[in-house]
Parts: sequence; structure tokens; C-alpha cells
Amino acid sequence: MTHRNTRLALAALAALSSSVVSVHAAEQIDPVVVTATREPQKLSEVIADLTVITREQIESQGFGGVADLLRNTGAVEMTRNGTPASTTSLFIRGAETRHTVVLIDGVRVDSQSTGGASWNGIPLSQIDHIEILKGPASAIYGSDAVGGVVQIFTRKGVAGKTQLDLGIGAGNLGTRRADASISGGNGMFDYAVSLAGERSDGFNATTPANTFSYLPDRDGWRSHSGSLRLGAQLNAQHRVELTALKSHVDGQYDDSTFTPDADDHSIQDTRATGLSWKAQWLPALQTQLSVGESKEHYETKPDAYVTDTRVRTVSLNGSYMLAAGQQVTVLAERREDLLDNTGLVTAGVGKRHENALALGYLLHTGPLNVQAFARRDDDSQFGGVNTGTLMAGYEFAPGLRVVASAGNSFRAPTLYQIGTVYGPDLSLPGVQPLNAERGHNVEIGLKYNVGDNEFSATAYRNRVNDLIVFGAAGTCQSTFGCYQNVAQARLQGLSLAAGTKLGIVNLGATLDLQAPKNTATGLILQRRAKTFGTLRADTTLADWTFGGNVQFSGQRYNDAANKQALGGYALLNLEAAYKIRRDLSLQLNVDNAADKPYSTATGYASAPRTVFIGLRYTPTL
Repeated sequence: MTHRNTRLALAALAALSSSVVSVHAAEQIDPVVVTATREPQKLSEVIADLTVITREQIESQGFGGVADLLRNTGAVEMTRNGTPASTTSLFIRGAETRHTVVLIDGVRVDSQSTGGASWNGIPLSQIDHIEILKGPASAIYGSDAVGGVVQIFTRKGVAGKTQLDLGIGAGNLGTRRADASISGGNGMFDYAVSLAGERSDGFNATTPANTFSYLPDRDGWRSHSGSLRLGAQLNAQHRVELTALKSHVDGQYDDSTFTPDADDHSIQDTRATGLSWKAQWLPALQTQLSVGESKEHYETKPDAYVTDTRVRTVSLNGSYMLAAGQQVTVLAERREDLLDNTGLVTAGVGKRHENALALGYLLHTGPLNVQAFARRDDDSQFGGVNTGTLMAGYEFAPGLRVVASAGNSFRAPTLYQIGTVYGPDLSLPGVQPLNAERGHNVEIGLKYNVGDNEFSATAYRNRVNDLIVFGAAGTCQSTFGCYQNVAQARLQGLSLAAGTKLGIVNLGATLDLQAPKNTATGLILQRRAKTFGTLRADTTLADWTFGGNVQFSGQRYNDAANKQALGGYALLNLEAAYKIRRDLSLQLNVDNAADKPYSTATGYASAPRTVFIGLRYTPTL
């Protein structure tokens, strides 16, 4: 992005912020969320920096998947090696992609080979809404929550209402897409079933700058997914729920210029299954027992590489109301990780487990809101970690609050980092095991929310120690290089969000000003910009809805030495919808409308202008 474009974006946000008005949908003035504390809370009472993405926003998304949606709403930065089926990384507040906890209906999803969830394997069509928690949360979620938490909720049935949802569409790049869901229930049972599929001829995923694998061809993809959610309200006090999701993505990519005739494919399979029992034992006492399992499978063909991760969790959490506005929470949790990878030294399989106990205290009295959390995790490989978080908010005027928090976090080394020839060889003199990466965060913010009006500003500073990097050889069996605890990072910045409704036009904006640096070198961390954000406008005229979004990012560097610059960019995305009748609508999306060529990773292309036209039929049966 040029300096002129950056100034224009800042000016637009400043003008918008001065209006201080909200972009919340009317039907979700104050939704109930659970991610901030693992307990239901009204969004207006949440102290942490939390963003909610609704089903309406999901349905208006044109090109791409979950990662594109999160970027377009200004919640994260994204990098990708080509098409939506390619390796995708998300950065919350400048933290690595492995520093984000990802949950699907409460089930943790993670890769113990690359670290972090495989974003390209999470299907967008199955999702009802998403909650994004920015900032460390290990005192609530344990390992991985150094940068934040993203919790994805699939569709849920509503008792007494059978709802059918059918969508079909096509676009340029040879893209075809279809999805179907049915949901409903009676007084005791509810259900939701969804299926979806997509195929595309794609675009060339590499550029001539990629001297190793550039091939002038088109790299397409195909995917299919399904989800199931069954609930049983046994009585007024007890509810049992089963959730299941499965996704398969098969994407073409360019492996090497030495094999130009090879049809290279990467295959990503994601599964998440959970079972929960919620019980209200007393008016003040409730518990939830949850069992979950997720599986991540990744392989490449014809150059065979296969890796599988399985994460199992069992948790029992309870809450007790001491008095009006005072609540204590208790959590006992066990996590078991398994990695099956041919690169592992010990029989290709690595295992470990963590046991955790956490306590929380929530106080809400008058204008004061205080939350405190403490947690102990004991890992079978590297020992114990204590984490804690203290948060407070004070409403000194109607709808206007100042909030602050301090806490620490950690990320355990992956089984791949520990168990391959690149991990520490403890038989060598002086070589130590890898330590967990640890973060220490402080932040302060201002929130305003009255009626249609909303504005937030959060300043944060997160020091992350013992960052694991791939460094020089000498401490492991490989002569190519070794994983080491050597780096320190300082993630600091200011996040702004605002919106307004001028007449019939909704306006919204986000802006992040950040300095994610390696403290040893003073250099900016790879592929992270100092400035990024969004501008959005939408309106409804009779049966028409029109919207537009600008997503912008400043310059980044592809390498740790800050020598390979990646130019800034601004993308214009347009959408229009026409309600043919109450339950039938036509939608048009034009993403990257100006056909801006840009790259988020050197040598890899991003999507050109894409056009998509779809029909959606939503009758109530």
C-alpha cells in the first residue's frame, strides 16, 4: 500500500470513529458469547477484545474460506501459498499461527506437525457463527493460546421450526459450489445436518519469483464437507449434545520445475467430534462434561508425504453463583496428543498428555467488572506450567467502559519439533530439551456501545520468550538444521474498530497499528505488516442489498532478515443480493474487483478478480 493510500485509510477511520456508531445487526444487539471465559456472557459485559462474526456475514462471503472471512472482517492477518486449498497461516496481534487455539463446537483442532490448525481444511458452509478472542488466554484454555482463540460454532436446530437451506452457484475460474442443510426439533430433540461441495479450475498458484516451483498452469481444488448436530433436552436441568464435522480438501500445487508434468496434489482431511452433557444441579450450580476428538490428516501426491494428528480432550467444568453478580468456576481437563509422521525418530509415532486444573472468579457489581483466572498444566514431556489472567472493566458513563488485563500464556513444543531428527538430541553433551514458548501480556482498552453506536480501542504489549525457530545444526541429529529455543518477540500495537449508520447505510472500519518485532534484532517478524485493516459499507433498498469492503495491508517482509519486501495492497470486494421472494434470493460477489496482483508469500500468487453468482432457497417447512 502506498503512503497516500495509508493516509486515506487512516482518515476514513478517523472520520468514522468520530461518529462512534455500531454495525451490529438489529437482531443481535447483545448476543450471548462463551469464548471469553468458557461461560455464557452478554457481549456487552465481556472485558476481553472479542469479535463475533454472524451467519449473515458468512453468507455474504464470496471467494475463499474461513481464513478469508476472518481477514475481511479485520480480525487477523493472513498469508497463503497460493489457492484456498494451499497452506494458510493466520496471525492474531502478530502472533504465529500456532499461537492460536482453534475450537469447533468446543473441540480443539491442532496439528502436531506444523503447529496450529489447518485453516484450509475448515469448511465455511457448515458454520453458524464465529467468536474471535484476541490476546493470551492460557489461564482459560491452556497451551497454544498465546495470541488468541478462534471458536467456530456449527449450525443448530430450533425447536418447533423445520428450516431448509439450499444454495447453489457458479463463478469464473470454473468455480461451482452447492450446499444444503436441514434443521429443526420438537420440545425435547433438535437437529441440524449440513452438506456442501465445491470445485474450481483455479489459477496459477506460483509466480516467476518462485524459481524452484514456478509452472505456468492452473492449480484447481475440490472439497466436500458435512456436519451433524444433535441435541436432547432431557428435562429442564439436563441437556446432551453430539456434534460432528468432516471436511476433505484436494488441491493442486506446483511442487518443482524439475517435474513439470507431475500432477501434484495436497490433501487435507479435518474431523472433529464432540459429546457434552450440561446439568443444572441447583439454581446456583451447573456443570458441563465434554469429550472431544479431532483428527488432522495431510498428504501429498505423487511425492508421498503423510502426517496425522489426533487430539483427544476430556473436560469437566462447573460454575457456582456465590451471590448476585459473583461466580466461581472450576475446570479439570485432560488432553492427549498423538502424531503419526514418517519423520519421527521413534517408530514414526509420538505421544504425550497434559492434565490441567483451573479456577476462575467473576464479579459484576454496578459499574465494576472483575475477572480472575488461574491454571496449572502438567505436561508428560516438559513438566508443569502455571498461568494466570486478571481483567477488570469499569463503566464510568452509560455504555462507556475502560478495560485492562494482564496475564501470561504458553505453547508446548509440537511432537514434530521434539521427535524428529531436527529436535534436540539429548545424548549430546549440554543439549537441553525444548522449553515451552511463553508470553507475558498487558493491555488497556476503551469500549463504547450504546444502541447503534460502537467504538473500541485496545493497546497491548505481549512479550514472547523461548520462541522455537529452525536454527543452525549442532544440537540434533540433522546436519541441515535444528529446532531451538533462541528467539524473543515483542508484539505490541493498537487495535481500533468503529462503525456508523448514516440513514440507511451501515459503515464499519477496523485498523491495526502494530510492531511485531524480534527483540534480538529489532526486525519485523516475517510476513506481518505494521498497518492493516478494513473499511465496509452496506445498505438495503427495497428488495436489494448492496455492500462493499476494502481490505488493506501495508508492506511486509517475507524473510526474518527483512530483505525480501512484499508490497502493500488494498482489495475492493463488492456484493449485491436481491430477494426474489421471502425465501429465495439471488447473490452476486465480485472479490478483488480491481484485479489487484499481490502476494502474501514470495513466489506465490493470490486470487485475481473473482465473480460468483448464487441462488439461496430457505423455506420453513
